Amino acid sequence: MMKAGISSYTYTWAIGVPGKEPENPMTVYQLLHKAAELGVDVVQIADNLPLDKFSGVELLKIKNVAGDLKVDIEVGSRMLTRENLQRYVELAVFFNSPVLRFVIDGKDYTPDIHEVIAVVSEAVPMLEENHVILAIENHDRFKASQFVEIVNAAQSECVGICLDSVNSMGAGEGLETVIEQLAPLTVNLHVKEFAVKRVYHQMGFVVEGCPLGEGMLPVPGLLKKVSARCTAAILEQWTPPDDDLLKTIEKEARWARQSIRYLKQLLS
Repeated sequence: MMKAGISSYTYTWAIGVPGKEPENPMTVYQLLHKAAELGVDVVQIADNLPLDKFSGVELLKIKNVAGDLKVDIEVGSRMLTRENLQRYVELAVFFNSPVLRFVIDGKDYTPDIHEVIAVVSEAVPMLEENHVILAIENHDRFKASQFVEIVNAAQSECVGICLDSVNSMGAGEGLETVIEQLAPLTVNLHVKEFAVKRVYHQMGFVVEGCPLGEGMLPVPGLLKKVSARCTAAILEQWTPPDDDLLKTIEKEARWARQSIRYLKQLLS
């Protein structure tokens, strides 16, 4: 049965958007307690709370707090270099995270598809030895067909897709194309609700987030179409900002509660 989970990108504003950091940013421990409060089984700690920046003592404390709360940790990062991938496989093993979610690009790092294939293929023995599944997230730059090419080139059950419901719009691809091509390879799912609205002058559209179940994401159908190997649906949010940061953070938390209620109903 697929589990419901939250992410450090469920509470992006509370954790801190660069240039818009709150006075008291949400900590990793508060994120874990949020998961327990919402009654979800999984927390995906991603690159806005980078685990490689914590000390060994802090990592052990995070693991122990999660254990006490009976919340599983999924490890996530970005910038798919050989060195970063090796470090995060070690972190995935430490946290008993069967899935390692990765965004390919990073600061000043935008490899072409051939370099990505080389990095992933070289990592396959390490992934298989450690029983870690690399879940490559579809992000703005590559087309869905290119993500398929990357996964197929690895020729391993330890490489799959982290399917994000909205990111590929940045590559000019709609949801139907993304689901058709990537759902069979999906080992980790980001449910991120969205709505597309025409701007007031009629010359263009804006894509914004909204609570799960209130937008255009066909959540029930998506949950049925992803691979049986996908064991968790992780809520991420694109919460539009208000004029006041505290109000934005309150809205983000309210949407999270509403969205998780909806997701848990679908998964029950």
